[in-house]
Amino acid sequence: MLVLGVDPGTSATGYGVVARSDGQLRAVEYGSIVTTPRDPFPSRLQQIFSRLAELIHRHQPEWAAVESLIFAKNAQSAFKLGQTRGVILLAAAQNGLTIAEYTPLQVKSAVTGYGAADKRQVQQMVETLLGLDEPVHSTDAADALAVAICHHHSAKLQQLIQGSSR
Repeated sequence: MLVLGVDPGTSATGYGVVARSDGQLRAVEYGSIVTTPRDPFPSRLQQIFSRLAELIHRHQPEWAAVESLIFAKNAQSAFKLGQTRGVILLAAAQNGLTIAEYTPLQVKSAVTGYGAADKRQVQQMVETLLGLDEPVHSTDAADALAVAICHHHSAKLQQLIQGSSR
């Protein structure tokens, strides 16, 4: 199974494509879509949409796992983040991906076993779970990989539950 994890952000949207085969998780590609604050906001949304569509076309994931919005420092930031999530969800939906959304608490719990883990703990566990030789330098990319890992764990649990109920 191939999952595109996305950590929405208006200035940097993290992405991570994670595959599971033979019970092992591996990072296929990850990084950040960085936009320039000087650009008009609609242009920044277009950049995020286009880059995600390119990733989807290149890797053909079955799922998009997106971190959900919990809070923002102010209303303007919340609106912009909501619009960013909208273009992310649209890119996934237009390309036929099944979409799953997870809260930061769910992601942290799935990756570290502790819902209040800090960014560094999440990053270290992502690197460990994926067996990465190099550290993930972008926290946005690490968070996106964590969202994808969360979905892999969730999907595996669902398969086990469905298998035991038969």
